[in-house]
Amino acid sequence: MSSSITPADLTTRGILNPAAGLQRFELRRTAPAPDLARLVDWHWVVRWSLAAPFEQEILPHPCVNLAIEAAGSAVHGIGTRREVARLEGTGRVVATKFKPGGFFPFAPLPMRRLVDSVIPLVELFGSVAEPLERAVLDQPDDATAIRAVEAALRARKGPEDAGLDEAMALASRAQGDRDIHRAEDLARAAGVSVRTLHRAFERYIGVGPKWIIRRSRVQEAAERVASGAPVAWAALAQELGYHDQAHLIRDFKAQVGFTPAAYAERCAAALLKEGAPGVKG
Repeated sequence: MSSSITPADLTTRGILNPAAGLQRFELRRTAPAPDLARLVDWHWVVRWSLAAPFEQEILPHPCVNLAIEAAGSAVHGIGTRREVARLEGTGRVVATKFKPGGFFPFAPLPMRRLVDSVIPLVELFGSVAEPLERAVLDQPDDATAIRAVEAALRARKGPEDAGLDEAMALASRAQGDRDIHRAEDLARAAGVSVRTLHRAFERYIGVGPKWIIRRSRVQEAAERVASGAPVAWAALAQELGYHDQAHLIRDFKAQVGFTPAAYAERCAAALLKEGAPGVKG
């Protein structure tokens, strides 16, 4: 049975300028059922009730999200660019965040085709989509709604694939191992050629290892800035595996859309205005 994620597991990584957003919407995350935990990172539910529209900027993770909402249920593939989610009026989203590669057993098309795509649920799940959407949207209790999503996933899961677990483990290592700076480092650790590594990532995940490494580093840098704590950029650049501070700044601006200094100013202003944000577990 699913359970709430503990505060120690909570992170705002990927949510840009979270102090501005988390005062305007409520975010709750729930751990998946044990039999789905190999593939699913967590379920998440967002609720909002706004007098004025709000746009939340997001730096997506290297994963697929299945989102059910009244405005249109869809599968959101890996987004390689910064995204903006517009919230207005009153609403609720019940979603599932898969681990990198975790959506592969449920995908009826190559993972590469999901990258930078939002595909209506009915196009991927067919006749299952409408009853699933109704079961979730008609159910105000989040836990019950999530159980409906998990039941649909169990029914849809495809056969096991021998290479999936290794690809998922390597993607996780690309995100978290700070000694992995390049695709070549990851290939060496896996004992395979760079070409073989790229083929596996394209098949099971949809994006290459270099992109995952860069995205995770910038997400970490952005999260540290958003916390309001002072950042020693030269030291952080070294810690994250960049050649120098200038390289980190260029990568940060390319992905976030602002220099680290400009982003820090935005986050500081939001923290001063809104107070420290919180994510519900």
